[in-house]
Amino acid sequence: MSEITKAEKYLLEQIRRGKDQAWAQFVERYEGRLLSFAQARLPRRADSEDIVQETFVSFIQSLNRFRSDCSLETYLFTLLRRKIIDCYRRRRISNTCLIQDVYHTAAVPDSYDAFKNLAANEPTASWYVRRDEQQNLQQRALVEGLLELVNGLKKTLNFRDLKIVELIFYSRVSNTDAAKIMNLSESRISVIKHRCFKQVRNHIAKSGVSMEPPGVDFENLLNSIWQLQRLSCPKRSTIGAYMLETLERDWHDYVDFHLNTLGCRFCRANLEDLRTKNKENNRQDMYDRIMESTVGFLKKP
Repeated sequence: MSEITKAEKYLLEQIRRGKDQAWAQFVERYEGRLLSFAQARLPRRADSEDIVQETFVSFIQSLNRFRSDCSLETYLFTLLRRKIIDCYRRRRISNTCLIQDVYHTAAVPDSYDAFKNLAANEPTASWYVRRDEQQNLQQRALVEGLLELVNGLKKTLNFRDLKIVELIFYSRVSNTDAAKIMNLSESRISVIKHRCFKQVRNHIAKSGVSMEPPGVDFENLLNSIWQLQRLSCPKRSTIGAYMLETLERDWHDYVDFHLNTLGCRFCRANLEDLRTKNKENNRQDMYDRIMESTVGFLKKP
């Protein structure tokens, strides 16, 4: 799980104390990757800039409700995607991966939209806001099981199965299409999917938590949590090494798949931001706009 780091906690505390310098550092750190993500989804740069600006405003307004269950980057991407979904849900561009624009993927009901209500005053869905203690335990056990699966595949360099897991669990690509993409038989895809499901379910069973959440579809819940926590997304440093072509061959092939075949929009936004920073492009105007529209929300001691 992309947990908040000690450095992020310190920066967050400084922002909560109303420190202008901390907020400026925060905006400078995340502005570029959010803008790259928005530009990949919206037709006009002006719209992207407005959405990113609104995202920072929403972040600082909802600061007291941020429970530190994930990294700051994940939370910001969540707020940003929610705003894009709110604006364009009718146009059906809320997919998290480019591959979903090409292949038919299983529909996830609104009740499983992990990004929909994160910053609401009385949120009612997703990882953050499960009021029922048992459901919260079930979701935590599911995240731990999924992380055990993903980390195990990465540790053993079993990137073939990891790609299949991402296609099915993250992007909701059908077994038939996953077989075509991976150049495997559909039966082989089914076997790998079943094995991975079994591993996750076994982990939940060993935790002592009831495996089936009452009235909740296991696969939809899994997909929702995967999107929210971005369980398999490479670290920013790994994406940077990919850009510089310094990764080992197996890792380079996997990251390339994640970025270009799967087309994870979050990681593509990070890659584009890294490329922009590498070229030392000047985004001072955008930075100034964000600072002007948000600094007034900082609470002075």
